[in-house]
Amino acid sequence: MSRTRTERLVNLVICLLSTRRFLTAAQIALTVPGYEHDPEDPRDHEAFQRKFERDKAELRELGVPLETGTASVFDTEPGYRIAHREYALPDIPLEPDEAAAVGIAARLWQHAGLAAAASSGLAKLRAAGIEVDPQATLGVEPVVRVDPAFGPLTAAARERRAVTFTYRVPEVDDPATRRLEPWGVVCWQGRWYVVGHDRDRGATRCFRLSRIVGSVRPVGRAGAFTPPAGVDLISHVARWSEPVPSAGRASVTVRPGRAAGLRRRAVDSAPGPDGDLLTLPYSDHERLAATLVGYGPDVRVEGPPELRDAVVQQLKEVVARHEPLAAAVRR
Repeated sequence: MSRTRTERLVNLVICLLSTRRFLTAAQIALTVPGYEHDPEDPRDHEAFQRKFERDKAELRELGVPLETGTASVFDTEPGYRIAHREYALPDIPLEPDEAAAVGIAARLWQHAGLAAAASSGLAKLRAAGIEVDPQATLGVEPVVRVDPAFGPLTAAARERRAVTFTYRVPEVDDPATRRLEPWGVVCWQGRWYVVGHDRDRGATRCFRLSRIVGSVRPVGRAGAFTPPAGVDLISHVARWSEPVPSAGRASVTVRPGRAAGLRRRAVDSAPGPDGDLLTLPYSDHERLAATLVGYGPDVRVEGPPELRDAVVQQLKEVVARHEPLAAAVRR
C-alpha cells in the first residue's frame, strides 16, 4: 500500500469516527483529503467512486467495522460510519513502571527519526485511558542514532519497491553502485543493516547503513517484489557479521552523574577535574564515535586521535544535514 493511500485511509477512519451520523460519499469527498474531484465531470466522478469502493473494501479487510445506513427515512443515498462500540479498544491495564517503559520507547523512536509513529502510538494509548509519561526515564538514557538512509530504506521495504545506492567497503577505495530489493531494516550490535535481494548478484545480501554514500533512490514501481515468507532478518545479519575482538582503548571524560550506559561499559574509571575519566574497550572507532555523539555535551573524547577525528567528522555531518533547516528558520 502506498503512503498516499495509507494516509487517505487513516483520514477516512478519523472522519467516520468523528461523527455519529451516516455520511454520504459526497460528504466524505468534501471532508477527506485525497478524494478531491469534480462531481460534474463524469470521468472524474467515476474515478472517485472506484477509489472509494477500493478503500471501503480495504477497511473491511482490516477489520474496521464500517456500517452502511441513512440518517433519516427521507435520505435516498446511503451513508457510512464506523461503529464506536465495535471499534473501541479494550481496557489496557498498565502498571506505573509499564507506562513509564512505554514513554521510554516513544522517546527512543523519536530519537530514531520516527516521531510521527511514536506520537501516534501514544495518542492511541491515551485514547484508551492510559496515562503515559513520555519524559519518564527509569534511569535509562535513550541514545539512539540512525543513518540518513534509514527513512528511505524502511519506506522502500514497506512499499516493496527496489532501490539503488552507492556503497562503500573499507577494503575497496571506490564505492560501488548496488541495486537491492529491501526486505527490512534491523539493528544488530549497535549498527543498522538493510537485508534484501541483491539484483546484480542474484543473492541475499546485508548492507550496513553507515556505509551508504549519498542518497537512496527508489527504482521502479511499488509492489515489485515479495519478501520470502518467514524470513529472519537478524539471522541473516548475524551470519554475515562476524564478531570482532575489542582491541582498542578509548579515554573519555563524562560529566558527573551522566552517561550511565558508558559507565557500565568502562573497564576503568578515575575522577578528574571536569568529570570522570573512563576507559572504554572498542573494536570499531566509527561505531564508538556514533555512540559518543549520541551523548552530546556530556562526553568529551580524550583519545585516541582516530576516535576524536571520527567524532568531529560525525558532528560535522549532523551540522551539514540540519544547516538548511536552521538557515530557513533564521530567515
